Amino acid sequence: MKATVYVTIKQNVLDPQGSAVQGALHTMGFEEVGKVRIGKYLELELDTNDRAEAESRLKAMCEKLLANTVVEDYRFELEG
Repeated sequence: MKATVYVTIKQNVLDPQGSAVQGALHTMGFEEVGKVRIGKYLELELDTNDRAEAESRLKAMCEKLLANTVVEDYRFELEG
C-alpha cells in the first residue's frame, strides 16, 4: 500500500518560515500572495494489504515521529 502523509502547522501556531517565504515573495513582486503556511509531504510504501492495520500503524508513526502533535496536525491517505 502507498501512504501519503501531510503534516501542517496548526492554525493557531506562528509559522515564521511561512512568514519569511511570504515576505520574500512580496519582495520579488508577488504582492497577491497572502498568508503562507509551510508543511511536510511524505510518501511511504507499506508492506501490508490490511487497511485497518495500515491506518493504525500510520497513526502511530505520525504521533511518534512524523509530526510534532503539540504544534502540528497531520492527515494521511492510503492507496492500494
